[in-house]
Amino acid sequence: MRVLFEEIVFGTKRKEQIVDITGDVRAILNRWGVQNGIALVFAPHATASIVLNENEPGLERDILNLFNLIAPVDGDYHHNRVDMNAHAHLRSAAFPPYIVIPVRNGKMLLGAWQRIMFVENDGPRARRTVVVEYLGE
Repeated sequence: MRVLFEEIVFGTKRKEQIVDITGDVRAILNRWGVQNGIALVFAPHATASIVLNENEPGLERDILNLFNLIAPVDGDYHHNRVDMNAHAHLRSAAFPPYIVIPVRNGKMLLGAWQRIMFVENDGPRARRTVVVEYLGE
């Protein structure tokens, strides 16, 4: 059993933003020469999410609209007494900051249109990190 770990580091430019990190994750797994196992993709942030879906501009807007329906920025939240980002924390609770992807014969088992996307809920941020951890052979 091998356990491998690497971080992807990037910045975001908008308050709400979707960043496709599929290529970064794929490059890491290829560099490691993985075969069969699972890849954990995790954003160690309380105000971010990781989603698996199609990367299409209209759908990206729809995803951000859904996040706004679930936890609007201007909601009446208790946490806003401390910090004005309760909406971002609630979105991360509803759409967790991680996914697990099976890997077979060196390839992530993603559907034809599935992409790994980091969702910024409280940007812009100069530094965001996504951890890629692999368990397998």
